[in-house]
Amino acid sequence: MSAVAVHAERRAFAASPCGGVTLAVNGTEVVLRASGALHVRASNALLVADLHFEKGSAYATRGQLLPPYDTRETLARLERETAAVKPDLLVFLGDSFHDGAAEDRLAADDARRLAALASGRTLLWIVGNHDADGPRALPGEIAAEMTLETLILRHEPQPGAQPGECAGHLHPAAKVAGRGGAVRRRCFVTDGSRVVLPAFGAYAGGLNVKDEAFRPLFATRPTAAALGSGRVHAIGWRSLVRD
Repeated sequence: MSAVAVHAERRAFAASPCGGVTLAVNGTEVVLRASGALHVRASNALLVADLHFEKGSAYATRGQLLPPYDTRETLARLERETAAVKPDLLVFLGDSFHDGAAEDRLAADDARRLAALASGRTLLWIVGNHDADGPRALPGEIAAEMTLETLILRHEPQPGAQPGECAGHLHPAAKVAGRGGAVRRRCFVTDGSRVVLPAFGAYAGGLNVKDEAFRPLFATRPTAAALGSGRVHAIGWRSLVRD
């Protein structure tokens, strides 16, 4: 898989020094980072989607015991990203918490680490279907959506043409089959007009981009930007397979 231009899709991807890929979404240059975060350079904004903090503790209340470390692991990755990028604006694209009571279940140290992310920058919490009210005690602003450069930041992608939309919600994943077997990875999916971000949360799953849920979003075949080990791989639509 190559992290450079995908000519078959007539969409220009360029390798970024961070291991990600750079492209224009509705005319605004963005970097799709290997962590699953998206960097808007002109505004120095870092976008992450679907962190699902406290998903493990939510499952525990229903008797499905998972190791209770998902919030800690997700936070550690987010801290590494903010340290690397040093954004002026950190945007959570919804479903930051797994349910309405998740903020109350945060360990005190995890809540402190989350609050510390606001030091020296603005936090913006876009609300999602899992966290419709946004956080109550944590710093930051709460909104249903936001316009940034030529981009529209929201949680759930809307059907039909939505130029500039940056959304999450669907947890896109790409699957490629080869002689050595199949590889499945979380991914960005974009047609250059809009982009759907992968889930950033440690316990968040992934929906194959060839699922029918993605069909209403793209009038032309999109490209998947799959998350590899330290780099992003641009994959043309014809190279992707269903689950």
